Amino acid sequence: MRKRLLEGVKICDFCWVWVGPMTTKTLADQGAQVIKIEGKSRPDVWRVSPPFKDNIVGYNRGGIFNIINSSKKSITLNLSKPKGIEIAKKLVAWADVVTENFAGGAMEKMGLSYAELKRIKPDIIMLSAAMMGQTGPYTNMPGFGAQLTALSGFTHVAGWPDREPADLGHYTDFIAPRYNALAILAALDYRRRTGKGVHLDMAQFEGCVNFIAPLILDYTVNGRVAGRMGNRSTHASPHGAFRCRGEERWCVVAALNDEEWQSFCKIIGNPDWTKEPRFNTLLGRKENEDEMERLIETWSVNHPPERVMTIMQAAGVNAGVVQDSEDLIDRDLHLKERNYYPEIEPAEMGKYFTIAPPYKLSKVSHDIHPAPLMGEHNEYVFKEILGMSDEEIGDLVAEGVVE
Repeated sequence: MRKRLLEGVKICDFCWVWVGPMTTKTLADQGAQVIKIEGKSRPDVWRVSPPFKDNIVGYNRGGIFNIINSSKKSITLNLSKPKGIEIAKKLVAWADVVTENFAGGAMEKMGLSYAELKRIKPDIIMLSAAMMGQTGPYTNMPGFGAQLTALSGFTHVAGWPDREPADLGHYTDFIAPRYNALAILAALDYRRRTGKGVHLDMAQFEGCVNFIAPLILDYTVNGRVAGRMGNRSTHASPHGAFRCRGEERWCVVAALNDEEWQSFCKIIGNPDWTKEPRFNTLLGRKENEDEMERLIETWSVNHPPERVMTIMQAAGVNAGVVQDSEDLIDRDLHLKERNYYPEIEPAEMGKYFTIAPPYKLSKVSHDIHPAPLMGEHNEYVFKEILGMSDEEIGDLVAEGVVE
């Protein structure tokens, strides 16, 4: 087997919940040795959150935990105890990279600030991925992706204009990890060239605000505050999700100009209503959009969404099936061909599908292993990496330092 991209890179991982684990999953699947520090007194949120495999609750059966913590190792340390911090510092001395996504200042309170870690290992790379960053008036604000999605402006523009904002859930949790992983790779290259470490102060908030940059630009230049418009667009019509044949089956269609509109009309058979003057221009279609969408559905409801997508795309009209979980796992031929959902078999969970990296490298391959059981690698890490004896480990267990 070819050497993996990040083989030999060692990461001491304090991350939990979503953004941090997604960051280190990206690195672990590419060969980095990631040691996840957790504990039974304060487990990762997703270890104790549903969905659980076979609806059986347990530290090792959380579906989301197992997806976003693949290929890592787990040790159980109680960081509320001084000896737990001492052991964590020994792992820092071993590591190339330290990762954490607590609120700003949390690591400093534990005695694990970048200044302290740098004294332990001068060339250490530290990623601090707090929600609001390590400085500023809100640096100590704790929170999750749901709050950050609202703060970043996404919630305000999501939903229908005559209703309250839609709940997008943890949308921003899927944005920040990409910035984090790239920053770590850049830092590793920087250290390779200079021999120096670096502290990466990554504010999830700022990274996510970048994703609404066009709306910010529109406000800055034109004074317009973006609002909710459902599935519609200011520069395309039709632009929406249309009911198709079958229960809860939909296809999105977007015509961006008059040429695409004419192609769209031809596909649906050029019914008489498409020839009415009110639909001849984009402005006219926007002014009569409610009626136009109702008329489009009288056609689309007679066809399966896959058929609508295929014939629209063949004619140069943007279209895509609104897929559900069953579609993605069982029916999407493209994802099957690229093996995006490889099957793995953890010790306790049994076989299940996980997710592969959304990219393929031409010269190296990734290798996904099951997420670790709680404390699965205590013996390996404490004995093989840190050189502890069985007696020392036993004492730490008795003292509640190793859980």
